[in-house]
Amino acid sequence: MNDIVQDLVDTVDAVCARHADPERDWNPRLWDELERVGVTLLPVPEERGGAGADLATTAEVLRVLGRHAAAVPAAETALLAGWLLAEAGADVPSGPLTAAVAGPDVALREDAGGAWTLTGTLPRVPWARHAEGVAVLAGGRVAFVPRGGYEVEEGANLAGEPRDTVRLQDAAARVLASAATEKAFRERGALGRAALMAGAMEAATGLAVRYAGERVQFGRPLARFQAVQQHLAEMAGETLLATVAAQAAAADGTGFAVAAAKAAASEAAGTVCRLAHQVHGAIGFTDEHGLRHFTTRLWAWRDECGNEAEWGEAVGARAVDAGTEGLWPLITAGADG
Repeated sequence: MNDIVQDLVDTVDAVCARHADPERDWNPRLWDELERVGVTLLPVPEERGGAGADLATTAEVLRVLGRHAAAVPAAETALLAGWLLAEAGADVPSGPLTAAVAGPDVALREDAGGAWTLTGTLPRVPWARHAEGVAVLAGGRVAFVPRGGYEVEEGANLAGEPRDTVRLQDAAARVLASAATEKAFRERGALGRAALMAGAMEAATGLAVRYAGERVQFGRPLARFQAVQQHLAEMAGETLLATVAAQAAAADGTGFAVAAAKAAASEAAGTVCRLAHQVHGAIGFTDEHGLRHFTTRLWAWRDECGNEAEWGEAVGARAVDAGTEGLWPLITAGADG
């Protein structure tokens, strides 16, 4: 990480330290501050309203947001909606955005006058109730429906983050031709979740280390017990694995690296959550304790955009396709970069 990226990460970390509030399902004050800093559209090209940063820088910022359990749709805005609109040649509007892939029950129609409408249902759209609009990938087109053009049935994931049903009924949309694919959409979503999960695992591990050092049992801190030390060491190792995998995927950008990163992060999340709660005992499960803000997100995120089994199968399929001669180049691609 160069000095410029480090300064940006430090700035985002400071903003989150001042304004992050994991108790809320939406933090508009934090969003406004992140927008002021210029990271909400970080990877979007400058000519489309973004900062033109690479995915590696974006992943580092997302990791910070995960470490603070930031209640903002950063990954959805920067990696998905912003990408879809910019790739289609549209300027990206300010404000929080979200995105979805149109299923078979969503119809995109053009009338005789050239006006486009969308009709159908989009399930579990992240942050839809707070977004300024939703970008929908429908075949070879991207349709943008602004706030007010759709109805929202509120839902949530395990962590209480908005996962809403969006109902479209002849919703007026701006439609553009696009080369984006559902595969690329899913991979970018998985990369965003992997980066967020790495940050949340850092936070959960940090809380466990602190608690083990403070809690005294049988006359000595928990951290002095060998079994607890082993738990903390295993958590640290799993967190490091998830972090390095996410960083490598963001730097490489290939489907194989992203699949490996999401599989590693989702699997590591299970271990980190289990051990963090074992170290904390019953107190870690209470609403009053901060640990739940990270473990509930990890439990939710490990399944979003594909769980470890799905991405593990993708890694295995790519390895088989590469064959004996291509396996080593496949797994070491980008290692020197």
